[in-house]
Amino acid sequence: MSYFFDNALRTAIRTRLDLFPREALHQGALKRAAVAIAVVPHEEKAGFLLTRRVAKLTSHAGQWALPGGRLDEGEGPVEAALRELREEVALDLPPSEVLGMLDDYPTRSGYLITPVVVWAADLAAMAPNADEVASIHPFPLSELEREGSPLFLTIPESERPVIRLLLGESHVHAPTAAVLHQFAEVGLAGRATRVAHMEQPVWAWR
Repeated sequence: MSYFFDNALRTAIRTRLDLFPREALHQGALKRAAVAIAVVPHEEKAGFLLTRRVAKLTSHAGQWALPGGRLDEGEGPVEAALRELREEVALDLPPSEVLGMLDDYPTRSGYLITPVVVWAADLAAMAPNADEVASIHPFPLSELEREGSPLFLTIPESERPVIRLLLGESHVHAPTAAVLHQFAEVGLAGRATRVAHMEQPVWAWR
């Protein structure tokens, strides 16, 4: 399905997120983090942003990622997601551009991630922060509804399904894949789908 970057799409996503009974987890041992799912104009239609992390980072170097990071002291998930967008890709958005939030996702590496969905109409100033982001990649929203994606894999180390999401000529795993899959299910299709049980590959556990 094709999605056009217009007020009808913005309203539809916001309404679906408003109606979704989001699950906020309270796992005290996990560090709080937030990621931004930025809905953007892309080739006359609507898309979303992923970044490639720089190779020199000590964790998850070179991987696909949503803009995001750990909450600073006193921050909530919305404030952190907007700050990370500003710091990582130079998109400075006001809180009025936040469309809603999805379920908290606990990671094997010790984080509790809150996904924040935002509307980013103006990409003129967008640029990667060279300390963290090697490159910025817009994908059409239709990529989240590709036939045969997501894939659910089994591994001997866990009874939970490992989610793999196909994107372009590549793929992503959880947590990014789980978060994007829930956004597609809830924000685009209006289906109340949970993803906190979806597993990450073993190499992402540390």
